[in-house]
Amino acid sequence: MLLNFLDALRAAGIPVGIKEHLLLIEALESDVITRRPEEFYYLARATYVKDEGLIDRFDQVFARVFKGVLGQEGLEAEIPDEWLRLVAEKYLTPEERARIKSLGDWDEIIETLKKRLEEQQGRHEGGSKWIGTGGTSPFGHGGYNPEGVRIGGESRHQRAIKVWEKREFQNLDNARALGTRNIKVALRRLRRFARQGAADELDLDETIQGTARQGWLDIRMRPERHNAVKLLLFLDVGGSMDPFIQLCEELFSAATAEFKNLEFFYFHNCLYEGVWKDNRRRFSERIPTWDILHKYGHDYKVIFVGDAAMSPYEISHPGGSVEHMNEESGAIWLQRVTSTYPATVWLNPVAEAYWSYSQSTQVIRQLMNERMYPLTIEGIDAAMRELTRKR
Repeated sequence: MLLNFLDALRAAGIPVGIKEHLLLIEALESDVITRRPEEFYYLARATYVKDEGLIDRFDQVFARVFKGVLGQEGLEAEIPDEWLRLVAEKYLTPEERARIKSLGDWDEIIETLKKRLEEQQGRHEGGSKWIGTGGTSPFGHGGYNPEGVRIGGESRHQRAIKVWEKREFQNLDNARALGTRNIKVALRRLRRFARQGAADELDLDETIQGTARQGWLDIRMRPERHNAVKLLLFLDVGGSMDPFIQLCEELFSAATAEFKNLEFFYFHNCLYEGVWKDNRRRFSERIPTWDILHKYGHDYKVIFVGDAAMSPYEISHPGGSVEHMNEESGAIWLQRVTSTYPATVWLNPVAEAYWSYSQSTQVIRQLMNERMYPLTIEGIDAAMRELTRKR
């Protein structure tokens, strides 16, 4: 089984060999973990994966070879599954949707949900008040409401201001082969070369000149020439960003190749008090945003990548996040980033022609001081020019 696993990892393009395989066997024989599937998963990942960008690829191979023996960890809502069983989805005409009114504002929606949880005793379907399915209630799924809390089910109209579930996101693959080199070319506008570090590269010109002067072979070495620009990359992942995974992976791959001093972090919809490096551990291994602001100097360039499509409450209100109760609004955190790093831009994969139809996109654009650009070759080129101007 383990040899099959090794072959599958190699076939997926993950660089592993007998050395890693023997190390894993030695660890298992030494009982460094208990005999639990989850612990085996993390031991194997730590042994085989040397690049965070390959974690998602590893996960796919692991799931295929071991046929899903690793269970999902996470949060479970204390709402009976029977309440959320969708019998029939309710279809409404645009005119009928227009007549459905929101409960009001963020606070009223959340307070009403608390009351429903206290009062409701059974399943409801097709209604407009209780937690249920297939109706016009603000709570549940499978129906329609202009603003509500989706509980279970799948997103259909992208109108929820909060989501009661644990969603699994995938890490972006920074090793994806680019369909075009144009993204790399556009990113190269943001370059400032310098020779730093150990002298491990042959300086041919100086070697020739030194040899001519000395009369014997005089080998001269120099540090390798690298792009000295330092970059922080914040990537929106999951939900409405799923259609843009390939485009974001191409950008991520190009940025990894072009910038030696690159740090990346994931977020969902809007920036809050914590970000993460691994989407499988995003609830348990968060990095405080304050730590990032204090660790990386003001000379770093910052690029946000996201569609900026969300409920406006996620930006403006404490507790507005669809996934957790954030103590401070997303707007405050975005303002802190732009104040700390004057060279900050936002790349949006949605076509620019549609930005005016999204209230949240307009708000994010204002918070970025109008420095939002489409995730196209022309947009990346313009964003790199903007970052170059900011010192």
